[in-house]
Amino acid sequence: MPSRTALLADPVSKTHETGRRHPERPERYDAVWNKLEEEGVLQRLQHIDVRPAEPEDLLSCHDADYIALAETEIRSGSRHLSTGDTVVSMGSLGAAKAAAGAAIGAVDAVFKGEAQNAFCLVRPPGHHARPAQGMGFCVFNNVAVAARYARRRLGAERVLIADWDVHHGNGTQDIFYQDGSVFFFSTHQAPWYPGTGKREETGSGGGLGATMNRPFPSGSGRDEILGAFRGDLLPAARSFRPDMVMISAGFDSREGDPLGEFRLQDKDFAELTEVMLEIADATAQGRLVSVLEGGYNLSGLASAAVTHVQTLMGAADA
Repeated sequence: MPSRTALLADPVSKTHETGRRHPERPERYDAVWNKLEEEGVLQRLQHIDVRPAEPEDLLSCHDADYIALAETEIRSGSRHLSTGDTVVSMGSLGAAKAAAGAAIGAVDAVFKGEAQNAFCLVRPPGHHARPAQGMGFCVFNNVAVAARYARRRLGAERVLIADWDVHHGNGTQDIFYQDGSVFFFSTHQAPWYPGTGKREETGSGGGLGATMNRPFPSGSGRDEILGAFRGDLLPAARSFRPDMVMISAGFDSREGDPLGEFRLQDKDFAELTEVMLEIADATAQGRLVSVLEGGYNLSGLASAAVTHVQTLMGAADA
């Protein structure tokens, strides 16, 4: 019997070619996929086909001028988006639209009861993509586009996004900073790229209080990060009462990652996942969608991601 956990993955993500020495490279997809297969997890997951995000989906989070610019530059063969530090190739547009589309498809599946929860094995990542700027390996903000889809198309009233990537999800924060219907929580290394995510950044206007940042210094690990999820996010989530729960699942916060200096272990990601499942069970009927962000040590990424997925499966199939 297939698991109630869904996997949304499409090898089109590997057509986003960044160069052999770039940390965000196609081998990341293969590392996670192969580890899922090796551990006997891949065969048990429910596989859902990925459809690319529609223009209206991207426009829910990104400016039309930026989308047009990204499309033009990628199709013209540019190697970098002119808005920032994102390396692209001719295949990047299709990969980026599929990444956002996978997150949308996962939200659809859990809202329609086709799955209890879902993991999206996608690239490029998305949490640095701002309304009018691609940056930090990101073209479109996958988790933000899917959260807006849940609000616009599926009737979700309140969406919670938790980001445990070692880098602050500045793009996600920017998109929802004045939107009180989406609660954004982030643990991240500071000072570190992109330099945002201070504790004092808590939202503005209608979104005041719906952003919560917990920056930690280099060398932080289980005590700090899991402590913030349990001590700060859990009570905030009880008050916010989301009916959709999402994770920006960055595994560059794992010990040994070349782009981060946190010290999380695989077992810690299992416990972080359990916190998120507890939140989803409390008010969202268990609906949870996880979207891959960073993670650049291939073996570490694969091991942590599989532990994360196994924890999702344990809850969905209990």
